[in-house]
Amino acid sequence: MKFRRTSMHLALALSALWLSASTLAAEPEPFDIQAHYTKSEYRVPMRDGKRLFTVVHAPKDLSKTYPVLMIRTPYGCGPYGVDTPGGLHSPSDEFLKSGYVFVCQDVRGRYMSEGEWVEMRPQVPVKRSNADVDESSDAYDSIEWMLKNLPGHNGRFGVWGVSYPGFYAAAALIDGHPALKAGSPQAPINDIWDGDDSYRGGAFMLAQNFGFYTGLKVQPNPTRGEHDGPPFTWTAGDDYNFYLRLGPLGAIAALQKDNRYLQELMAPDRYDAAWQARALAPHMKNVKAAVMMVGGWYDAEDLAGPLQLHRAIARFNPKLPVNQLVMGPWVHGGWLGRPGKSLGAIDFGSRTAETFRPQLHAFFEQHLRDGPAQPPAAALTFETGTNVWRRAATWPPASYSHRTLYLRAGGRLGFEPPVAGEAASTSYVSDPARPVPYVGQPTRGVRPDYMVADQRFAATRPDVLVFEGPVLERDLSVAGPLRARLVVASTGTDADFVVKLIDVHPHDRDDTVPGAAPRAEGSDPGLARTTLRGFQQLVRAWPLRARFRNGLDKPEALVPGQPVTLEFELPDVHHAFRRGHQLMVQVQSSWFPLMDRNPQRFVKLMEAKPEDFQPATQTVFHTPGQASSLSFKASESP
Repeated sequence: MKFRRTSMHLALALSALWLSASTLAAEPEPFDIQAHYTKSEYRVPMRDGKRLFTVVHAPKDLSKTYPVLMIRTPYGCGPYGVDTPGGLHSPSDEFLKSGYVFVCQDVRGRYMSEGEWVEMRPQVPVKRSNADVDESSDAYDSIEWMLKNLPGHNGRFGVWGVSYPGFYAAAALIDGHPALKAGSPQAPINDIWDGDDSYRGGAFMLAQNFGFYTGLKVQPNPTRGEHDGPPFTWTAGDDYNFYLRLGPLGAIAALQKDNRYLQELMAPDRYDAAWQARALAPHMKNVKAAVMMVGGWYDAEDLAGPLQLHRAIARFNPKLPVNQLVMGPWVHGGWLGRPGKSLGAIDFGSRTAETFRPQLHAFFEQHLRDGPAQPPAAALTFETGTNVWRRAATWPPASYSHRTLYLRAGGRLGFEPPVAGEAASTSYVSDPARPVPYVGQPTRGVRPDYMVADQRFAATRPDVLVFEGPVLERDLSVAGPLRARLVVASTGTDADFVVKLIDVHPHDRDDTVPGAAPRAEGSDPGLARTTLRGFQQLVRAWPLRARFRNGLDKPEALVPGQPVTLEFELPDVHHAFRRGHQLMVQVQSSWFPLMDRNPQRFVKLMEAKPEDFQPATQTVFHTPGQASSLSFKASESP
């Protein structure tokens, strides 16, 4: 939810994203910010009287005017003080060299800004008085004040931000100020209880959240300096054993019983009204600024946010001239300050992030300074597998057709539905005391490359079902969301089901990639060469907690032994399964400690006791009347 959960310490996570402009420089000698920009600080009044601390870096060359590029953040715009260098947030050196008025603002209730911070502050669609404030109104009031009080600007404003700042950038677009001409929400949070950082399919994303909230605390304000911390402390050699030894979810949460934000997040046993009100997508209306929504196919934190918000903007603003989705082969924030050439063992064939950053610059140049018009496209997406950027007038591409993969008896997978006479089902025993790990080696913190990791470690476990298709004779390109349909039964009264789509590389071809990918790209630092022979590359995976099969706000127990149908959506992909490869689907009932363990009894997770965690037999059906499947849009090469 806040560029964060891949690190044990909040400060490390923030430093990975909020790289200073000098760190982002590609030249041996970094761009001299102090020589070209003057730093100022303001307390900008909001309509309810609260003042938000705002840091401005304006070009020293006063012979012309400049567009304004603003980021709003809960992570601090420090170091504070006009005589203290720093606090300039720029997407790349190209922006610094072009000349912008760079604005960084501490959001309400954080660091030097007044007021109370509310996580994912709900939108107020109808504002009846000046007391009705939200992130949209704070952005509007900030732009209005700067329009009148900042010297040297050209009257055009842009907003941007990654992760939590991406949420604030998206909120600024709602009922946006007339001077707001362009916005680029990047990896924005849309709904942390439904798809983004904290909950997916009703399951709590344990490893991504617990360490982060150790550092996010209620703070006094306005005050200078660091307010978050202390750092997260491990008491076991790896995260799997660390969380397993802590026990039930309530016992884990008790370690941070004084952390208000974490307790509020984990307390509900369903997607209640308070969290529903914080979802941003239902409010993406009256957007008039050009939009470039940016995300990463391998974003472990906010993969769903940019996809959901792009669709919401299109739905509510059908006449908006520019509403572009950009999705690259990146981890969270990986398009900034990284080459984007590889992730783990997977090489993307080019420095994809370096290719994208000039396009981001060109987008703002076009709309804030009448720069050259860019090629129109509703979607600019990187097709993994072929490693090619694709432009499309719609997303998913209109030329792609609907296909359905069926989970067949005997571990077969194919586009032909099951026929009478096949074995009716396949079963496995899921034991919460021995959950399936999400990667095949010990870790501390969430590995950034787990979303492309080899799944052979899971395929050998008896509690993971494997369905494998024939060798492909032609390339098969899959684009857009995936739709899982599982007909299942359990001997328990609750269960988790994780569906994984996997690209199996050829067994008879020893594809290799150099092991010299930078550690920041998620590679194993000690790996000299990685063979891809038989590599089971994860393409997409997503869970559903069966109690939420009828809605995240409607938990309902399973009846032991009674078949039920689970239907849920996995976030979009754009991946080509190459000729000679195979499609695979794996189904399992734990994914630890990426998500919390299900006791497999219908109890409130925060109240579950050790004795509630019981083994259960899970059954997946694949008969003509009870077919389990995975559907998507695809295009097959000639």
